[in-house]
Amino acid sequence: MRLRGEESAGYLLQLRLRQRPRLMESPLVLIVEDDHSTRLMYRDFLTHAGFRTADAHNGHQALEKAHELRPDLVVTDLAVPGMDGFAFCRALQQSSATRDIPILAITGHAEYLDEPERFRHAGISHVLIKPCELDEVVRELRKMLNGHGHQPMPSAC
Repeated sequence: MRLRGEESAGYLLQLRLRQRPRLMESPLVLIVEDDHSTRLMYRDFLTHAGFRTADAHNGHQALEKAHELRPDLVVTDLAVPGMDGFAFCRALQQSSATRDIPILAITGHAEYLDEPERFRHAGISHVLIKPCELDEVVRELRKMLNGHGHQPMPSAC
């Protein structure tokens, strides 16, 4: 800070502040899961792993939040009420605002793996079968981020 006096204009106060480097925000993950306790579990674990989270309990709510928040990633169950996970993912793919968001689908329906074209058509990047380890979810999300031009995420402490 520097104070300089001028006779005709009074005093002029000049401040020079160093601008702190802006910290990068953590990636935002939209969690789509109809089961409340599972949704909270994902939210808590992902937050602890360094992600920011938002959540939705059905496909319609998830689509609204995806357009509003523009998350970096989506984690979705495929059996959610209203608009199922496949329809939700297809809707994301149809919008230029959301089509590039990587999607991790988590499902208890192992038989879906017999239909890889269905996942591709919906724009789903990767699928995990329940029950899956939460560390595996985080690992896949980091891979998906790194594959889409994002800064590599550090590992959780």
